[in-house]
Order: sequence, then structure tokens, then C-alpha cells
Amino acid sequence: MEITSLKVLRGPNQWASFPVLEAWVDLGPLEDYPSNTLPGFNDRLMRWLPSMVEHRCTIGERGGFFERLRTGTWLGHVLEHVTLELQSLAGTVVGFGRARETKTRGVYKVAIEYKEETFAIECLHTAHRMIKAAIAGEAFEVACEIKRLRKVLLESQLGPSTRSIVEAAAARGIPSRRLNDGSLVRLGQGAKQRRIVAAETDRTGAVAESIAQDKELTRTLLAEAGIPVPEGRPVNDPADAWTVAEEIGAPVVVKPRFGNQGRGVSVNLSTRIEVEKAWHVAREQDTSVVVERFVTGGDFRLLVIGGKVVAAARRRPPTVTGDGSSTIGLLVDRINEDPRRTGDHATSLSPLLIDEVALAVLADQGLTATSVPEAGRIVLLRKSANLSTGGTSEDVTDLVHPEVAARAIEAARIVGLDVAGIDLVAADITQPLESQGGVVIEVNAGPGLRMHLEPTVGTPRDVGAAIVDTLFAPEDDGRIPVAAVTGTNGKTTVVRLIAHLATAGGATVGMTCTEGVWIGNREIDAGDCSGPASARRVLANPSVTTAVLETARGGILREGCGFDQCDVAVVTNIASGDHLGIAEIDTPEQIAWVKGAIVSAVSRKGTAVLNAADPLVVAMKKWCKGHIVYFSLDPANAVITEHLAAGGRAATVRDGWIVLCDGPRETRLAHLERVPLVHKGLVDFQVENVLAGAAAAWCLGVPLELVRLGLESFSCGTTGSPGRFNLLDLEGASIVVDYGHNVPSLEQICATVRKLPHERRTAVYSAAGDRRDEDLIAQGRLLGETFDRVVIYEDAYIRGRQPGDITRLISQGIAEAVAGGAACLIESGGNWEQSAALVLDAVQPGELVLLQPDTIHQTMPWLENRYGTRLRDTQFDELAGIMAHDASHRVPADNEPVEVENGRLGRTVCASRAIAQGETILKTWGPQQPKRSRYTMQVETDVHILPDGVTVLLNHSCAPNCGVIIRTGVKQIEVRALRPIAAGEELVVDYDTFEYEVEHMKGPCLCGATTCRGRVAGYKHLAADVKVRYGEFIADYLRILDAEVPSPVGA
Repeated sequence: MEITSLKVLRGPNQWASFPVLEAWVDLGPLEDYPSNTLPGFNDRLMRWLPSMVEHRCTIGERGGFFERLRTGTWLGHVLEHVTLELQSLAGTVVGFGRARETKTRGVYKVAIEYKEETFAIECLHTAHRMIKAAIAGEAFEVACEIKRLRKVLLESQLGPSTRSIVEAAAARGIPSRRLNDGSLVRLGQGAKQRRIVAAETDRTGAVAESIAQDKELTRTLLAEAGIPVPEGRPVNDPADAWTVAEEIGAPVVVKPRFGNQGRGVSVNLSTRIEVEKAWHVAREQDTSVVVERFVTGGDFRLLVIGGKVVAAARRRPPTVTGDGSSTIGLLVDRINEDPRRTGDHATSLSPLLIDEVALAVLADQGLTATSVPEAGRIVLLRKSANLSTGGTSEDVTDLVHPEVAARAIEAARIVGLDVAGIDLVAADITQPLESQGGVVIEVNAGPGLRMHLEPTVGTPRDVGAAIVDTLFAPEDDGRIPVAAVTGTNGKTTVVRLIAHLATAGGATVGMTCTEGVWIGNREIDAGDCSGPASARRVLANPSVTTAVLETARGGILREGCGFDQCDVAVVTNIASGDHLGIAEIDTPEQIAWVKGAIVSAVSRKGTAVLNAADPLVVAMKKWCKGHIVYFSLDPANAVITEHLAAGGRAATVRDGWIVLCDGPRETRLAHLERVPLVHKGLVDFQVENVLAGAAAAWCLGVPLELVRLGLESFSCGTTGSPGRFNLLDLEGASIVVDYGHNVPSLEQICATVRKLPHERRTAVYSAAGDRRDEDLIAQGRLLGETFDRVVIYEDAYIRGRQPGDITRLISQGIAEAVAGGAACLIESGGNWEQSAALVLDAVQPGELVLLQPDTIHQTMPWLENRYGTRLRDTQFDELAGIMAHDASHRVPADNEPVEVENGRLGRTVCASRAIAQGETILKTWGPQQPKRSRYTMQVETDVHILPDGVTVLLNHSCAPNCGVIIRTGVKQIEVRALRPIAAGEELVVDYDTFEYEVEHMKGPCLCGATTCRGRVAGYKHLAADVKVRYGEFIADYLRILDAEVPSPVGA
């Protein structure tokens, strides 16, 4: 029986919404031996850990696990229960565990809840050793092991002061994260975070702390303010110390000027020998020594937090009481057996010490460590009452006189501390200091809280909560809005879109995705950053007011989510899944189980945004503690219909509008025509992504008007959503760049490509090596059924496969498609750059090329460097993709002296014979369209038509050989020659003579004329002299708009 691997799942995970250990355990030959077949095993285990009788297990009642042992259970299950019990016995009570078989016989996954990581891992290994000992019939010292585990816990967990603050924060729902091996802790997230170090907060000023460390400076400042303090001053040497003692009158206190926890402090000194010896003791702690008057009375500590006294304790020096038979050393050892007394301030009390100071105090009483005091005699071990040297405390909070509290508060304010421990000496804490000669002796920054949390006598005080209350307002949980996104496809696009919408709403967004980490507009890391470490980086950044986190499968399996809960969880889809066959995740249902971790992490006030068209996503509803918002392209989707009828919320599409539904109420958010990402609604999967993103922004509270503006301004190009169905134009050829690399994403891409009018389609494609053989073959089939030509390259990440495996399997799928009737050529292109260059360097206008990039960060710069301004972002507008789907097939009428050919910018119209100047070449009209596009012509202020015939194929030139006649009220457009045109010459017109303002042609003008104006901008931007030169070849409606253009007399 061996533990072969161990994962620490620190955030919500596939097992639970809280941290668990996941151990993979190989039982080996013991797989054939359940617990009831191992001689003596059950009896030994039940005798060693009788408290496991409380484990109910699957039987559901007390003694349930013991019953499972008797009837026979496997040792992976036993390991789960023993580890849980050891954690509970040694100090952290936990109860959740699971043991599950894997595909490998005898290997189990064991999940075990934990609270302290290092301690829990040690408990796991101890449980492993205990089980092996029980099997072998060997002895196992359970009590010693539990004692050792308690020590591990005390050494690894936060100290009591810090822990009390963290626990108080947790009670208010404030998240925390330990930042080092010590006591530095972050409370809260992002811009709402605060930090503490033990009882010091980030409000504790460096100046105030410096003052508090200087005991003499503190005494001086308090005295100036009228706070009663003992007389005294710094001294230079032992003789000077005695001089001061004589000046102020013995007894005195000798202490380091800079010190803490009572180290080097000697009190109630009356003789020169005592004073001079005490000077040397103090000198060991600091180069500067102070002598002060000793004041008789009780030693009190008042805790001031946020200008209020929240607790007070009387501290008593350490003592032992004689029994008439035991030495002082033995009495000390007995007291130190108290589990509350450990080193390093890890528990409520510290051990008693027999050191040089204690021996000196004993000597003053005529005793040594070996003396046997008579029964009942109280023996003092120290004159100081610090808890750090073994002292005890009694809570006196309710006894403090208001004037005493006022002096403590004033002392903290004078030093400048938000949290302060005020040490004072008084005979009676119920009376004002001044009336009894009481004094303030120290003001401490970062005071220990143990004496208030667990006083030896009296009422414990929740001082940790008081500190939290000064850091966070009553309703503030220290959290920033967190949106987590997972799914098979669309994650990165949705993350980018939500981040864009949240930014539009005024947030400073921290975003993680498969391309990097961004804080606002600044990229702080590149590469695949969709795991928990990147999420934690965002939540740790004090600039971030909203976090949008891509949460991928791998990170959840490896370490859990990088957050403890989220406000919005978006699941885009599961479909047929991805990354199957890895880490025992073999089916879409299992991948849904993993990705559902973010749904289980939704807070009770939060929302899960789920794809209503995907049954595996819909089924995640049962894991959500908060609300549900569904999204679907189909407003009649049965899940949405039922959900809305019950008063739920949803996002869908109706009549071309993105609609947000709240029960029966519907709000039109944005028309698909105005959302660039969806290419006029042509790309269904992008419409789904927009629905998911808009719903998430809605749930995050972004005002809907800002959501609309954000949707309309989010780029679908290489800047806004790189590698996610980016459409580029390369001199008339359409280039689609999409990172889709699994079967579901390729299905969506191919479905979109089939809607497009291009006659010739080429794909440059590969896939990562960690996909199953059947998945790679299926991708090949899809490619073969959709494209005329596929150039396959070898992915950079073959991930354990042999070189050539990926291309072979994809080729096999293409061959299957060809065998089924598809017409597709297969080519091998080398690496990605070689393959892309092979295709793009020879691409023809009118062709479509799908580029599946190796890596996004390298692809875009490569394209820009190689093709420069020849390559530009564009869109499939409604006319190019739908209304003008036959544009490339149009042929001229018999009486038209033109022919259609392939030119450098796609399909072009050329003269089929010589054409004279002024000759009318084409006459056309067409159906009216709602808005302009690359295929329309504007004939009135708000009227655009889609021309019939080949006129739709005329390209633009800033030095045209043809002019366009457009008359108001005349439903005919004429194209006339501006000069003689030779046979075979391309016919071109100036788009700026009939388009008022061109918004859909963002790139540079490609006409190549020597007088090129740089870009096609529209008549609005045309120079006055050019307008005059064109004359009647400017559309009538434009000449009416522009009074400066005279009535034409000719071209």
C-alpha cells in the first residue's frame, strides 16, 4: 500500500467547495484483502482510535464506519477515515472524505478535508503508517503520534493573536490568505484588501511603531501630555544606573530602552548590586538602558483598538506552589505539562522557565531549583508578569474605571497606534490612576492577544473581531466582485467580453485567461494563465476592483480554484467535452463534474450563468447555492421557458435583439447588427458568447446602458479577441484566425464557414497531442467535409506523442471524409509558419482560409510582419454574408461590354472591348437595404441599395476610369466612362462620389493610384476641388447637401 501522488486542492474543486487533499493510493496486493480479511486489523484499529465510532460513514448512524470495517471495506477508504480522525484528535476538526476507484485496479483516489495544509499532509502519512502497522500486527504509539502531530500543528498554524483575527474575519465572510511562514496575512481581496501582522494592521504607522519601541521616548511624550508615568531616564553605565536609582528613590526598574515581551527587564530592585547586575542584563538586549521608579501595585494590560478599550487583564508573575515533597524544578515540569503551555506563543500560555533570571529570583527567596518548598508555599519564579515568560492573566475588562480607560486611549493616541497594549501599574483598576499613584509604564505596538482571548481566569474577549471591525465597515466583507468562467469553448472570449463590459461600468478589472494576465489595460504576464496561481495574483492586486477569471479544467484538477467563492460563475458549454482521457476524466459527464466546481463556489447572493441548450450545463443547477440565469439562442428553449415562468432570469435573442428577461419582463439590450463580435449574427457561437457575457455583466450590476455600449464597442478583431474567429482581409481573400482546437469548437467553426459564399476553402490546421486518437480523427473528418484543401502542420505541443502522430490521425479523418464523398486535398506544410506562408503567399481573392494558430502571441505578430498593411481586420457584414451571397457568381448581361475576372482584390469587372469616353456601360438598380455595407450604394440620405448584376463587383479607385450617375427620384444608376477605356482594363469608380461617410472600410485604400487619398472615407471628407472636378458624377443628394458644389456642366 503506497501513496503514489498527492495533490493539495486549496480552492473549490471537483470534490468539495472547500480545501481537500487528493491522494492517489495503490493498494497493490492488498486490493484482494478488504478489512475483514486481515487478521486482527479491525480490532487493532478500533482499539487505537476508539473515537472513530462517531464516524457515520455511508450507513448514516453512529458506529457506521466500524460496521463497514466488520463487513469489509478497502484500505483506501480506511485511509480516508483514519486521516480525518487524526486531524480531529490533534487539533483541527474535519469530517469530509471520499474514496473512489480509478481505472487502474487497486488504485484509489482519496479526498480528505483539511484546514492546515502541512499538518494535514503529516496526518495523512501518519495514517498510512498506522494502517500498515495494523496490517502487520506491529505496535503503534498512538498517543505519542498525536502529541507529535499537535506539535506539527502548533508550529505550522498561525499564532493565537493572528488566528483570532483571521477567524473573526472568516465569521464575517472576509477571505484571508497567509502571505509568509510567519504572521503576515491579507484580509479581503483586490482594492478592498487589508493586511495584518499578528495584532499590527496596515494602519499601524511606522512612526508610531518606532515611538512605541523607544520606551524612553514614549515615557517622555506621555509625560508631556499629562499622562502619569514613573520618573526615570537613560543611563550610560552601571554606576550611572545606581546614581539614577538614588535620585528617584529605590526600588527601581531597569530595562532596555528598545525591547519587547519583558526581555531584559528587572523590577523591584533596591540594592546597588541588584541595579548594576540588572544593567548588564538589560544591556544584553539593547545598547541603551533606562532606569525608572518602581511602582507598587497590580500589573495591568489594557487593549485599545480603534480608540476604544476593548479588553483589560491583570497579569500575574509565574509561580509554583509547594507540596512538601517535590523540587521546584519538578513542580515547574508538572505545570509545563499543561497543553496550553507551549513555546513560541502558539497557545494561550507559555512554559515556565528555570533560567538565569528565575534562579536569581529564587536566590532572593533563599531557594534553588532543587529546593523542596513546604506544602502551600507560593514560590515566585519571576518578578515580571509577562505571559511570554510564563505569567498568567485574569480578565478585568468590566472593572476598569472610565478615567483609567480614558488615559489608556489617550496614551495610544499620543503614540499614534490604532491597536495598542497599554501597560500600567495600579493598586486598584476600579479607581483613577491619579488618585492612587498609578502609572502607565509602556505602550506596545502589535500587542499579544492571548491574555484576552483565553485568560487564565475570567471571561474571554473576542478581541480579534474588534480589530476586524476597525478594518472593515459593518456590511463590508472585503470582497471584490469575482466572475469565473469555464466551459469547453468560448471561455477566453467571454472573459475578455465581461472584462470589457465591467471596465465600461467603471471597474478596474483584473483578468486571467489562456493568453495572459491583465490589470486594467496592462498585461503583467503572458501565456496560459487560466489556473489558480494567476487568479490569486489578480485577487492580490490592490488596484483591482473586479476580477474576471478564466478557470480551466487543468487548474481545478491540479489545485482547485484560485478563489474561495465567486459572485458569478459562467459555464459556456460542455458539449462532447475536451481533454478527455486525462487524469481519469473520460466522459463529458466527468468533465462537467470537474468544471462544475465554479458553480458550487457561487455565493448565496451570487449567480450561475448557464447554457440552457447544453443538458450537462443545465444539470449543474443542483450545485449552485445562489441564483440561476440561463442563456440560449432560442427564446422558446424549454429550460428558459420554464425558468422564466417561475420568475427566473435569462438572456436570449428575439427578432435580432439580445434580450434580457426577468420573469415576464423583457429588456431589449442591443441589436445583433450593432455587435461586432457576432458578425451581424452570422456566427452563432459568438452570439452565445455575447449572451453569456451580457448576462454576467447584468449579474455583476453593470448598468444596462453601459452593457449595451460595451457590446457595441467590443472588437471582434485581433485586438479585442485575438484568435477567436478573427476575420482578416488579405487583398480580397478572407482569412479566419481561430484557436479552436477540439471537436466541439471545430464543429461550430465549420458550421459557420458553410454559411459563407466563398467557392474555395483552405484550412491550415493541427491539434495538441493530449487529445484522444478518436478526437483527432473526428477533427480530420470535419475538416474533410468542410474544406477543399487542408494543410496540416505539426503542433508545437505534441505532449507525449511521437512526431507525426497528430498529422497522421488528422489525415486519417480527412481520408474517411473523402471516402464518404467529400472532395478535399491533404498537404503537409511543416511547422505552423511554413504552412501558413505556403497558403497565404499564394491565396487568391475570393478564397477563404482558416488559420488555426499554434500560439496566439506568436501568430498575430508573424502575420503583421509578413503581410503588413495588406492584411486588415474586417467583418462578414449582412450583405457580404447573406444578401449578396451570389456576388461571386454574377455574370454580365449580353448587352453589357464587360466581363468578370479574378483580380488582385477579388472578383473584378473588366472591359470586354474598347469603350469610348462618355459611353454608358452599365445600368442597374436593386432592393433597398437598412444600412450600408461593402456591397451597397447610397442613393439618398438614408437609402442604400444592393445593385443588381455585376455593378456590385465594381472596385474603388481614387483615380477612376468610370463615373456613377445617381439622380434623385430616378430608380436607375448609370455607370459611364470618364475617359477611353481599353479592352481588358478593370472598371473602377470612386466610392466617395455616392457614399456620404464610409465606416465599414477601416483599413487603408488599396487602389494603388498615384493620387490615392489614403483611405475610403466618403464624400464628407472629399476635398472641394475634387468635388468640382467630378461634377455630375456626384450623386444628386450629395450635391444638394453641399451648396459649395456648383451645378455640373460635364465631367
